[in-house]
Amino acid sequence: MLILLLFALIAGAGTAITPCVLPVVPALLSASATGGRRRPLGIVTGLAGAFTVAIVALAQLVKGVGLASGAARDLSVVILVLFGIVMLIPELAQRIQAPLSRLARFGPRTRGTGFVSGLGVGAALGFVCAPCAGPILAAVTSVSASSGPTVEVVIVALAYSTGLAGVMLLYGFGGRAVLTRIRRRARGHVVERSLGVVLLLTGVAMAFNLDAKLDEFIARHERSLPAILFDPTQSLENSHTVQHQLASLRPTSPFITAAAHAHAPAIDAHIPPSVGLPGVHTPALRELGRAPNFVDTQRWFNTPGNRPESITGLRGHVVLVDFWTYTCINCIRTLPFIEGLYRTYHRYGLDIVGVETPEFTFEQNAANVATAIRSDGITYPVVQDNRYGTWDAYGNEYWPADYLIDAHGEVRHTQFGEGNYLQEEAAVRTLLYEAGVHHLPPPTTARAIIPSRALATPETYLNPIRDQGFLQPIESGTHTYRTPTGSLSLDQWALNGRWSAEQPAHSNSEGSITPAAPGASISGRVQAANVYLVMTSNNNVPRRGRVLVNGAPVRAAEAGSAVGPGGYFTVRQETLYNLVRLPRDGLFTITVQLPGGVHAYDFTFG
Repeated sequence: MLILLLFALIAGAGTAITPCVLPVVPALLSASATGGRRRPLGIVTGLAGAFTVAIVALAQLVKGVGLASGAARDLSVVILVLFGIVMLIPELAQRIQAPLSRLARFGPRTRGTGFVSGLGVGAALGFVCAPCAGPILAAVTSVSASSGPTVEVVIVALAYSTGLAGVMLLYGFGGRAVLTRIRRRARGHVVERSLGVVLLLTGVAMAFNLDAKLDEFIARHERSLPAILFDPTQSLENSHTVQHQLASLRPTSPFITAAAHAHAPAIDAHIPPSVGLPGVHTPALRELGRAPNFVDTQRWFNTPGNRPESITGLRGHVVLVDFWTYTCINCIRTLPFIEGLYRTYHRYGLDIVGVETPEFTFEQNAANVATAIRSDGITYPVVQDNRYGTWDAYGNEYWPADYLIDAHGEVRHTQFGEGNYLQEEAAVRTLLYEAGVHHLPPPTTARAIIPSRALATPETYLNPIRDQGFLQPIESGTHTYRTPTGSLSLDQWALNGRWSAEQPAHSNSEGSITPAAPGASISGRVQAANVYLVMTSNNNVPRRGRVLVNGAPVRAAEAGSAVGPGGYFTVRQETLYNLVRLPRDGLFTITVQLPGGVHAYDFTFG
């Protein structure tokens, strides 16, 4: 815990130098430049306290990490505007400052310090401060929103706020020193009035949400900016140590816990056996807890006007919430079944919402998600969950994961991973009957894609953090690798040539490797029928690679859907590429040759 607190302190300090905090800097400098000499300390104290409240106690009101909405934000804007007006009228400032200074006896013992008078404007800044969300800040906010603040979460939030406020304090004292020199040469109250105008304009800009628009602009263009500008503590926050300790902050899914301790009757006696499926045991459908809403989401697809939906708005219907991501082979195999359920039962009262929670950074791209929805033939609503808000609200831990919700908004059944399709359909039929639908259609004829029974090779990630199975560990940066002499054993992998490896860009995404010189290849000994590789190409420029099986170009009869004559394939968009497709599972060595500009993320098998 002490290590996490130290890293949270550093992360908060690093956040204070990013462009995301620019909207509050003018107000901080303006407020710090006037009043007693300890006013900057009062301002940052108020800022740290209010910011902690915003990301912990008011997490349910947060729209985007750290940006409190509703009354708290409105009141903060009013305070900033009023403070600007006061600075424009020095006589009014003196009248207000006098009684506030007398309150200083409850704080610092020096006359006229300005500490107390700075608390108000600092608190206002704390409620409108919206720094870029790294893994630590995102974890604190999401855990608070989904399960309520704990002592550990509050302490981590305070450490983060302290780091942020520490750098802000340097801004305040530094700006005050510069403006004091300017004030000595200026006449009258020119400096105070100028700063009042700045503070007033800042408040007006925030009233029109221009600060939020700046953050959105930065988020949309962060890939074209140096990482140090918007995420200077990226490598620290994504370290194994931090990720492990952040995981301890997140509680186990409440629905998993409820299912483990539920002892109520599984199914009401009035449900006729014919409602289920012949020969299929309908799973226990106990009440596991209220279904959370879809929170902190982004784009919606396949809804009228692409408008958001809500669990409350779907009340009266049976709802299946399906967590997936479009390059996850396990998810892809379930999609035909999920779509079949929707086509069969939607008109009888079943709604399905696919929550696309990305595993890789590029899966956050709305255009990529739209392409995947079309190519996979998905007709039910889908929502992007790029910041894991809904994922954390459900306490989810898996791709794919299904939460079946009854007409009253209670979670009644969960399914994690592939399989149990008939049982899941029987549960859907039972809940529809409970909702009053007594004339159900025949079962769906859609079937999920079933993986090879003899599948042995596990999913294999290509990054320095999760490089299990590689004879030579994948190292961050650019390095030259040599394939060891002799044959590889089952599930062993090796790189050959010069490769560059990057760390994950976010806490819930994976890094990748890309060739740094011609002739680079990846080899592995696998047992499977199908081999898939997640790849991207820089700027979506078409780039050609090649796949070999047992040292020779893959034959046409064994080539995957992405491979053409001679074993060649072209990488364009960011997606999952099928490289090998055998009639039945087998044991073989696969070699993938890639050109520069192609990023390889993850091998999966079927």
